[in-house]
Amino acid sequence: MVDFEDMRLFVRAVTDGSLSAAGRELGLSPAAASKRMNRLEQALGVRLLQRSSRRLTLTEEGSIYYERCLAIIADVDDANAAVGLGQLEVRGQLHVTASVDMGRQYIGLIAAGFAAQHPQLKLRLTHSDAMLDLFEHGVDVAVRSGTMTDSRLVSRLLALNFRVVCAAPSYLARRGRPASADDLAGHDCLMLHRPGQAILPWILQTPEGPRTLRIDPSITCSDGDLMRALAVAGHGLAFKSAWDIAADVREGRLVPLLADVILPEANIFAIYPSRCYLPARIRLFVDHLQQALQQREREVLDTVRNAMT
Repeated sequence: MVDFEDMRLFVRAVTDGSLSAAGRELGLSPAAASKRMNRLEQALGVRLLQRSSRRLTLTEEGSIYYERCLAIIADVDDANAAVGLGQLEVRGQLHVTASVDMGRQYIGLIAAGFAAQHPQLKLRLTHSDAMLDLFEHGVDVAVRSGTMTDSRLVSRLLALNFRVVCAAPSYLARRGRPASADDLAGHDCLMLHRPGQAILPWILQTPEGPRTLRIDPSITCSDGDLMRALAVAGHGLAFKSAWDIAADVREGRLVPLLADVILPEANIFAIYPSRCYLPARIRLFVDHLQQALQQREREVLDTVRNAMT
């Protein structure tokens, strides 16, 4: 008979990469953790982990069992949460990261409001347009737009979003308004250049199908908020998130362009390391964040869409 807590220990050990570390998190000595791991393997009749002094390696059977355990434990934790069991006090440090623009306009204030509701919580905010490694930087929740590529992470949709080409009225008065994607090549373009990554092309969904535009930028910068400020100042066209520019569009500082282009999705997600053993501070913060963003979603998207007509 498999002990459910032994299953938890196994999953925690794989997640942490260390049986001793997993044991400490669950209040077990290294000897007790090793004994319980042996008990689990004996109950199953298979070896799940190859253990050495330096690392843990999943066996083929262990890999299969790990994926099934993740789903089972997540279901149990969700069931407990649904009836109020296992609701721990919100305390400890919550490290949240977001892009500079999204962080300054929305996420920082929402996170600070959440922290104000929980006096035992210590909030750490990191605003960066670099794609930080959550494990390396000790991040609890990252707010990102677009698709997730790291299979070790879990994502949760927070709000719908899209990207749009935009420019300041002063720039359009000086250089003219592009009528189609073909016109963009003759304009000054501002582009985001994340450290250590190539400059990404602009991909637009035109009536003729997807168009990948290899733009020769007039200015590149590593800060999305600075790029927005440069666009507002009239230095060129920018390809920005609707959430980033909604306030500027509302106040007439930026104009969304190319009404015939199908707006490419850039939905906003919360990214975190695992569904299992999710502390109350993370689970409740993501709930709070989703609710706060969804309350503003229609206003933000309609503001930008309506300005394109």
